[in-house]
Amino acid sequence: MKEIYFAGGCFWGTEHFFKQIGGVEDTDTGFANGRLDIVSPTYEQVYTDTTGYAETVRVRYNEHRVGIRFLTRMFFRAIDPTSLNKQGEDEGTRYRTGVYYTDSSQLPLIQQVFDEVQERVGQPLAVELEPLRAYYSASNYHQDYLDNHADGYCHLPISLFKYARETCPEVD
Repeated sequence: MKEIYFAGGCFWGTEHFFKQIGGVEDTDTGFANGRLDIVSPTYEQVYTDTTGYAETVRVRYNEHRVGIRFLTRMFFRAIDPTSLNKQGEDEGTRYRTGVYYTDSSQLPLIQQVFDEVQERVGQPLAVELEPLRAYYSASNYHQDYLDNHADGYCHLPISLFKYARETCPEVD
């Protein structure tokens, strides 16, 4: 099983989106790539936009069922790649977008997708592509939030969840 970390604005919708994709085995909401002097930040701390952490989803996937390029392409369907620190109505550095990898062999495949998107949109991407420096799980309240709160807030359209469920995954 492999893993990758996606920061796509509010992590409630981003997590729910990735859970719909075939081959995704597990997700976890948390906070990534903030100030290393702040260990195990709370939601309340991250919300202040002073910690440098981004709301992020750890995605564990079966590499024999779904590839990293497919997952990255799906990620770009769920974000506005030119919006800096804002997705939907959510604004602040905690809502910035990024892809954080733990295996350097993933980087060329992820970079290929970044290049495709850059060419398509024709302007600079506001999406970080970095190795994962730090990740801390959010509290249980934030895990599987949209499964547990059917009327919960989400910046992503419901049609996107359906698309993720119905799209056949590709393997690299």
